[in-house]
Amino acid sequence: MRLLHTMLRVGNLEESLKFYCDVLGMKLLRRKDYPGGEFTLAFVGYGDESETAVLELTYNWGTEKYELGNAYGHIAIGVDDIYATCEQIKSRDGKVVREPGAMKHGSTVIAFVEDPDGYRVELIQGK
Repeated sequence: MRLLHTMLRVGNLEESLKFYCDVLGMKLLRRKDYPGGEFTLAFVGYGDESETAVLELTYNWGTEKYELGNAYGHIAIGVDDIYATCEQIKSRDGKVVREPGAMKHGSTVIAFVEDPDGYRVELIQGK
């Protein structure tokens, strides 16, 4: 068994694709409209789905906003240079909501960014 994907419901698919692809550097792997169900699925990631877990962005036509609730935590991405990565994200109009620094009660260097829907993405140095 292996983890295949994580699904996020998004209010504006184009904004979300811009964030995950242009700001975080993922690639659009596949996209398909389902007119009968009035939704679109777009899969993004850093590698082929046969080798790595990816994100499924689900856009339900006509739904522009979701309540995130308090059970959702975050997605985590390992980076080689967290400081340079955060600067690149800012230069691409990405929103860094927690600057790089040691995690609370630990020494791992982390940062957080936020996507257009308010989902948090944790960046972890050296993973």
